[in-house]
Amino acid sequence: MKFIGRFVVVAMAALALGMPAGGAIADEYPSKPIRFVAPYPPGSVTDILARIIGQKLTESWKQPVIVENRGGGGSVIGTDIVAKAPPDGYTILLVAPDLAINQSLRSKLPYDAEKSFAPVTLLVFGPTVLCVHPSLPVSNLRELIAYAKARPGQLSYASGGNGTVGHLGMELLKHMAGIDMVHVPYKGTAAVVTAVLSGEVQVAFAQMATVRPQFLSGKLRVLAVASGVRAQAMPDLPTVAEAGLPGFKADVWFGVVAPAGTPSAIVSRLNSEIGKIMRMPDVREQLLPQGIEPMTNTPEEFTALIRTEIVKWAELVKRTGARVD
Repeated sequence: MKFIGRFVVVAMAALALGMPAGGAIADEYPSKPIRFVAPYPPGSVTDILARIIGQKLTESWKQPVIVENRGGGGSVIGTDIVAKAPPDGYTILLVAPDLAINQSLRSKLPYDAEKSFAPVTLLVFGPTVLCVHPSLPVSNLRELIAYAKARPGQLSYASGGNGTVGHLGMELLKHMAGIDMVHVPYKGTAAVVTAVLSGEVQVAFAQMATVRPQFLSGKLRVLAVASGVRAQAMPDLPTVAEAGLPGFKADVWFGVVAPAGTPSAIVSRLNSEIGKIMRMPDVREQLLPQGIEPMTNTPEEFTALIRTEIVKWAELVKRTGARVD
């Protein structure tokens, strides 16, 4: 009802001002710059995606799409900005699984992951890999588990922040493997890679696109991929499930949402244009070698995915007892 109410208010305001509604709104959209909020620090997959999409939309629509990094609070700060923005299509948000994770991990959110947004489209799946510092005497997941079991609480793992897949994925791994490691949250995935490279922490789940250059140069050791299936960019790398923990799955995806109440015609236009961008050969050539796999869908399908993710991560939070407040 809240969604419908906000849409009616927008439509009535448009009529009062002599503005067109429905399809006519989409025809005139966009007529001014668009703010594209990425609620994460610079230097990660989110930056790559947001800037590719922003540039392509700018070229297509002849209106500036301004990418704004608003990291902090496990993505809550930037996400809340968009949740409270006018539902007119001129503020959109890049989202990841932490949108769904935070719904159950944090007791007091200033927005509702399902009710505060109008899903536009899924963008990609970006595989996460389990990596370790080369000084750690392990070459596969089973050896890591055995090493950690012999040293409870002595190993530390990094994540890109509380509520990220790097955090909850490792908590799931700990739970399933029966091991204890200390969580050290950082601000973004770039900082995670730096921490493991320096030996400040020993283990992490990191985005493949961020860690792949260090793996290829031998600076980091990669043991497995967290997804349910192997990654196209590293097909010889086993999944965590294949490597010793059957049933393990911690997929990372990215998508775009707008504030709840954004006219469906504008959501549809964003969906169509972003879908075209993700299918462009030059975009795919840029993303696929980094392990980022374009996979767009409809607003309805993305809505269903977010709902499924909220339920999945809520069950994991309950099972592991993970909290951040």
